[in-house]
Amino acid sequence: MSEPASSMPYLRGSRPWLRLLLTLLGVSAVISLFTCLPCLDNPREMTVNFLLTTMYTVGLWLANGYSVDWLDKYVGWKQAPAKRLVLTLLVSLVGSLAVIMVVRLGYILYRGQNPALLFSEQYFNGYIFPLVITVICSLFMHSRSFLLGWREALVRNERLQKEMAQAETESLRQQLDPHFMFNALNALTSLVEEEPKLAVRFIRQLSQVYRYVLDARQREVVPLADELEFAKSYLFLQNIRYGEALQIELPEAAQVAANFVVPPLSLQLLLENALKHNAASVSQPMHLRISLDSPGKCLTVSNTLRPRRLGPDESLGIGLPNLTARYAHLTAEPVVIARTDAEFVVTLPVLELER
Repeated sequence: MSEPASSMPYLRGSRPWLRLLLTLLGVSAVISLFTCLPCLDNPREMTVNFLLTTMYTVGLWLANGYSVDWLDKYVGWKQAPAKRLVLTLLVSLVGSLAVIMVVRLGYILYRGQNPALLFSEQYFNGYIFPLVITVICSLFMHSRSFLLGWREALVRNERLQKEMAQAETESLRQQLDPHFMFNALNALTSLVEEEPKLAVRFIRQLSQVYRYVLDARQREVVPLADELEFAKSYLFLQNIRYGEALQIELPEAAQVAANFVVPPLSLQLLLENALKHNAASVSQPMHLRISLDSPGKCLTVSNTLRPRRLGPDESLGIGLPNLTARYAHLTAEPVVIARTDAEFVVTLPVLELER
């Protein structure tokens, strides 16, 4: 889960900040009025009491607010709730005590007294009321942070579930697209008449492609080696259709670690996009390359960029966004999409299962 947005949105603009300041001043005025009723006959003492209360209120609010933002960056409620609760109490207590001591020290110096009085029994007992304000501020700020995170987690989970369903549907739809079957059968018809042995191999590869689709569509991740074998079968079928107009480079699936996984049909989507969106001919062949970096953490698919026009029903433009959404559900590592004058490149993070 991503951490909640800043718990102090009032720092983003002058108007929210002004509204908050006016609110805190109002709260400070009410507190000053009820905590120093005898001061009503002494405007000077009332002013001093109001300023002290304001410094306490604003300081404690900001200290607890910033502690929420700081903790959200390192420890989330979802990842470690017990640890977050303990750290919340400790950080809130330390920050609040620091604010109280600074305000008290300022008051002592204002009175021209000895700073050592800060630790005397007289001033030590005076910490109780500011700490009550601290508890109220802390409960509000940290409860708000928790509720924001919880609400965002619910919204994010619903959005990801919807995107995952769309992505799975789109992947299956693309692979079982009637145009793909139509082209495959046309190629098969020619092979049966001219090269029967190659036709038999074509049928086997076609059956492997569809068997993989049916087996993988219900799984969240599949072994990278299986995905590469599927890509090999899929590109064999496309190579029969395109002939020398398609030049392919593939890594060896046997060299891939067994615990490396990717979302199913990721490669199919990228390969289908490359063939669908770009023109290829014998005189200007398409170079399609799948490569794996040396640690095996990134899988890159690149193709020659030679765009062709598509009809309105040929591309819905949701393939890559769906793939990105599927990855967002599994890892924080991004899908990197790059386009140059000559190539279109997509780099997929490779996930690693714990052994």
